[in-house]
Amino acid sequence: MISRSRVSLPPPMASPACRPAPPLSIPARDGWDNLILVLICTGLLFLLWLTVATPLMDPLTNAARHGRWGAFLVRPTVIWIAMGTLLLAVRTAMWTRYRPHASAGADEAPSLTVVIPAYNEGRMVETSIESVVAADYPRDRLEILVIDDGSTDDTWQHIERAAARHPGIVTALRMPRNGGKRAALAAGCRAARGEILITIDSDSAIEPGALLAMAGPFRDPGVGAVAGKVAVYNRREGVLPRMLHVRFILSFDYLRSVQSTFGTVYCCPGALSAYRTRVFREVLPEWEAQRFLGAPCTYGEDRALTNLFFQRGYDAVYQRSAVVHTVVPETYSKLCKMYLRWNRSYVREELRFARIVWKRPALKGFMALVDCGITNLRYPVAYVSIAFWLWQAASDPASLARMLVAIGVVSTFYMLYYLRSERSWDFLYGILYGYYSFFALSWIFPYAVVTVRSRGWLTR
Repeated sequence: MISRSRVSLPPPMASPACRPAPPLSIPARDGWDNLILVLICTGLLFLLWLTVATPLMDPLTNAARHGRWGAFLVRPTVIWIAMGTLLLAVRTAMWTRYRPHASAGADEAPSLTVVIPAYNEGRMVETSIESVVAADYPRDRLEILVIDDGSTDDTWQHIERAAARHPGIVTALRMPRNGGKRAALAAGCRAARGEILITIDSDSAIEPGALLAMAGPFRDPGVGAVAGKVAVYNRREGVLPRMLHVRFILSFDYLRSVQSTFGTVYCCPGALSAYRTRVFREVLPEWEAQRFLGAPCTYGEDRALTNLFFQRGYDAVYQRSAVVHTVVPETYSKLCKMYLRWNRSYVREELRFARIVWKRPALKGFMALVDCGITNLRYPVAYVSIAFWLWQAASDPASLARMLVAIGVVSTFYMLYYLRSERSWDFLYGILYGYYSFFALSWIFPYAVVTVRSRGWLTR
């Protein structure tokens, strides 16, 4: 049983203790935008030239010349690099064609339930709630359910204060014990009255136009799920959050824009997603009971839910104009734990999607197969390439220098995509992240594969 709050606490003198996130500015499509697109096209040709006509790939080609085992491994690698370059060009073309759906108007906005699950979030949950209350949405069609998932800190007190400030809009629910995020979301889904259900993480704050923007794509009856745009809330709190902000912008404004053009955004993130409530309830029993290799699934609930919507024939799209700011790790250990969860759920849900993709419409399914196939090949190819470069570096130290140059060149090229989405000097942190990811995070995916049955969230 979950309990509903019936509180009569006086409102505090000042509402949320945490600061609001600065809104993201969307660059105009002007002369600079055209210049960036020209540079991207030039960069694609430059990368192709580097691959086939310069010494950058010498460690691989030398290995191929000096033994059959080398040729056996290197030739597929070279083929994948060519395929990857072609995929990048196709993605770029699709990315430039992406346009967000028009936001819903106040007169046509559907009834909406926002579910915010919270566990030991402390003061930040109040900021999350206040950002939803302050959003532009008709009050008679909005309800906010905040669910305390058995917190052991003062999270419940912050939720109660927000509910007292906004009676009739904010409802506080309390789980009797910690059951996990999936259980909290399921409780919210069962209690929801809205036609559309939006999930927001309790460490995240939305921008004012996010709710109307998230409702817009549901004009299309074929859309079942919508992914919002995720930026970093604490991006000014250190080098690591700054690097992650650039990575997040690329992940959403580039990759999810591309996926949205064929209606197959693989993961609608917990930080901000929207679903048709009716369909959510249909898949609820299967989602709650999900197991993998005999073990209950306790994380990766967002991608698992997206897969279930695909399974029932719905599209998932990206809505660039719906922005949420989420708190990210500020330390290496917490970042590794986050990536371990993400990569384990990635492995699990990619295997599930491989069965579901055949149910997609022909063209959308074909695009997803090509995209996922080439993308997933990057893992064996990348680790084989690293092994070759290290082997070559033992006898030719210049190989290591070439590898470092290659990382810098590729990272700099991807920053052109970032600069089109956000014109900021933070792009320098994106280049830094290329090196940081290579040297400090490369071990995570292989470890996630061999520990894929692990159930722990690593944060509790």
